[in-house]
Amino acid sequence: MATERKVMGYLPNDTPPPVQLVLLGFQHVLTMFPATVFVAALTGFHVGTVLLASGVSTIVALVLSRRGIGKFIPLFYGSSFSYIAAYLGIVQQMTGSLPTFGVPVADNVLSTLQAGIVVTGVLNMLVGFLIRAVGKANVDKVLPPVVTGSVAAIIGFGLAFAALGNLASANFGVALLTLLATVLFSVYLQGRGFIGMLPVLLGGIAGYILSGVLDAGSVNLAPVGAAALFEVPHITFPAFSGPLIGTAIASIAIMAIATIPESTAHLYQISLYVDRFADEIKQPRYKLDQNIGFNLILDGIGDFLNGLVGATAGTNYGENNSLMAITRNYSGPAIIASGVIAILLGFIGKLAALVASVPLAVSGGLAIYLFGVIGMQGIALMQEHKVSMFNPRNLAVGAVIMVVGIGGNIGYAATGGFIPIPLGSLFPNGLPSIATAAVLGILMNLIFLVFEPPERAPAMEMGTASD
Repeated sequence: MATERKVMGYLPNDTPPPVQLVLLGFQHVLTMFPATVFVAALTGFHVGTVLLASGVSTIVALVLSRRGIGKFIPLFYGSSFSYIAAYLGIVQQMTGSLPTFGVPVADNVLSTLQAGIVVTGVLNMLVGFLIRAVGKANVDKVLPPVVTGSVAAIIGFGLAFAALGNLASANFGVALLTLLATVLFSVYLQGRGFIGMLPVLLGGIAGYILSGVLDAGSVNLAPVGAAALFEVPHITFPAFSGPLIGTAIASIAIMAIATIPESTAHLYQISLYVDRFADEIKQPRYKLDQNIGFNLILDGIGDFLNGLVGATAGTNYGENNSLMAITRNYSGPAIIASGVIAILLGFIGKLAALVASVPLAVSGGLAIYLFGVIGMQGIALMQEHKVSMFNPRNLAVGAVIMVVGIGGNIGYAATGGFIPIPLGSLFPNGLPSIATAAVLGILMNLIFLVFEPPERAPAMEMGTASD
């Protein structure tokens, strides 16, 4: 039933009128589209399949939340950037090179990646059940902000060489102009309504036009014209056998360390917005932030479904949270409508062909900005939780994660970021640097939990004590 009130906006359980429902759903799709499609195109997944799975996982999460807690948790699920380095490392190990932007990799490679994504889903669900059983505070002791923030940082900074290396055969001038345009859009359009939420899409369009003008022959639209308008998404199934299957599972699944705090932060964010709006219109608060464990279970179910059909691992999108805060549209049914629209887009063949026509210089320029933002968000997470780097415990954990993760991923870029230390049949080609860094950080933190270091005086921790 449509909800009408003097103050414009919708709470999670409200259903807008039909026309508004479609328009609000389409706006959600526009917001998630650039990042979700970019991850698919960059890492060799089929764009149509990823859009299909994104829509399905979003709808399933919304329906389950309504049935499970009586309230919609209004979050949209799109491709997560946290897994990019792991995907690229496995692809490079299996094929000898990084994927070409917009061109899907072979099915056997996708099937190997899917195994890791399915296990990621299981891991998220287990953490969700664990949080419901023991509480988030106890889980945070094992995965404190210094670990999760450092891992998030190395995911972005570890991709620095990949971003620049892709430009070796591209027009560097176009890449820099694309980068500049995207940065300017992200800074100067901030707070200017819906358009301010699309800097990556706008930067990509600007770079696409510039490449066509400045680099003759770089834009080829012939494949777009030849592509079918309607095309069934390409479905592949996970494979749990093969020489790199253990490596894929370990290196991909461990990246959930970075998405768990991200997902929790998004839940806190949307809960705050919803409850403030409920107060304003004198309605009961939804208190969605009381469902941290359940939210992670929904994340895990989404990743599990994505892994079954051949899509990237997902996460709930902060961009869509910001859109809801701007429009005050927190309607769960509107997000379900967006999931339906995403599914329909997955069947448009010309869309994938258009994405594949993006010049390497343009995708490379976008990658410089996006990978850097991922790294900076890891630092921001530690700042938000006031992680003191004057504390030797934090300093040690962060230092090990940073050096092993960034040094391994860049120093051994030729092998996909695999440190040349083979470990039996599980890691026959060496240790994946980012996953190894994450595990080392967790183990080091566990040592400090078991053997508690002595407390330091506050003045010394701040670096102000005199000799």
